[in-house]
Amino acid sequence: MAARVSLFVTCIVDQLFPKAGMAVVEVLERLGFPVDFPEQQTCCGQPAFNSGYREEARQVARHFLDVFRGAEYIVVPSGSCTSMIAHHFADIFQAEPQYLEQARQLAPKVFEFSQFLLEVAGVEDVGARLDEVVTYHDSCHALRELKVKDGPRRLLSHVRGLELREMDAAEECCGFGGTFSVKFAEVSGGMARNKIDSIVRTGASAVVSVDSSCLMQLQGALSRAGLPIRTLHLAEVLASR
Repeated sequence: MAARVSLFVTCIVDQLFPKAGMAVVEVLERLGFPVDFPEQQTCCGQPAFNSGYREEARQVARHFLDVFRGAEYIVVPSGSCTSMIAHHFADIFQAEPQYLEQARQLAPKVFEFSQFLLEVAGVEDVGARLDEVVTYHDSCHALRELKVKDGPRRLLSHVRGLELREMDAAEECCGFGGTFSVKFAEVSGGMARNKIDSIVRTGASAVVSVDSSCLMQLQGALSRAGLPIRTLHLAEVLASR
């Protein structure tokens, strides 16, 4: 029997993009993985951590470790949240040996969605079909901290009917950056507009990413510009039949 997967759905997916979370479950179950959803889960603590509130981040992270204690695998539809759990929990628990050890034991079990498909499930073709021209946005945390770059593209290359057109600014930040987009709204908006221009040049009808936070930023900029381009989480593409 396949290993059991625990889904950490993330705040943004839970509150704003539930279809992405449901798509993750659909793909994993299609591949034979039983999926559980610990209902006590909340946040990974990243917003507080990025804003300098270390103690508040620790409080949330302690809860995460308690909720997911004993999980075989934890799959996360977000590069930034995956990075927070797998890399930065060790930073915030340096003075708490008990939780530091828990964080270190848990880290190898935590996978961003595309990483899990390729590295654990060992599949590139999940049987998806989507007749559409898309472009792919490399989110900052997934690309720079998790080194997720070729994997999502390999998965997309096996989607029947899909054409992937690379943008000339695929690796540039969308400008979201969590609280950065609130504190530096003008800079964030300028970065988003640059990204949108690059997306438009591809002629794609949709932009795909592994981070819903980036897609939220991009969808807002696309909508304000009146452009008929939609955003899709990678899981939504791979769930398409």
